Amino acid sequence: MIIGYGRVSTTDQNLNLQLDALSKAGCERIFSEKFTGKTKDRPELNKLMEHLRAGDVLIVWRLDRLGRSTTDLIELVNTFEKKGVIFKSLTENIDTASATGRLFFTFFAAMAEFERNLIRERTNAGLQSARARGRVGGRKPGLSQDAQIKAAAAKTLYESGNTGTQICKMLGIGSKRTLYSYLRAKGVRVGLATEA
Repeated sequence: MIIGYGRVSTTDQNLNLQLDALSKAGCERIFSEKFTGKTKDRPELNKLMEHLRAGDVLIVWRLDRLGRSTTDLIELVNTFEKKGVIFKSLTENIDTASATGRLFFTFFAAMAEFERNLIRERTNAGLQSARARGRVGGRKPGLSQDAQIKAAAAKTLYESGNTGTQICKMLGIGSKRTLYSYLRAKGVRVGLATEA
């Protein structure tokens, strides 16, 4: 069976271009959705993965419509290969049934591995250099931007007389200990007795 997959990132983008191209390529069934590429859970892609059988051909309009990253794309194509599914991308003219298509993905996989190793080597070299100068590596202490927003809201709610349990529930904070560390970061004096 020839199957197509189309995706646009936002609701204001139109799928028609992809759907027309996939239909013209002979797709008998098309899975499509509107989800950002950063979203890991894509319901239609999950359905597609369950639907695929050995001998099927999966077609996408362009590579970035399928994978969120090079690594993600390689993992998906490897999964297709294990299932006995041929993968094609119309825009890049890639067909894993051909030797050239398989070579392309082997090259992609090698580049992704090279990039991972390069990042690891740079990180280790940076940490060693910092240690040699007496610095300790790792993340700088403090709150992330999201945590800063929650901390500010928690401070307002706390000063308005809400309990720790209520604040955790309202802001989706996992524990009172986290809440109290947020409050301390915003200058609210919270004693250990309060945390119990």
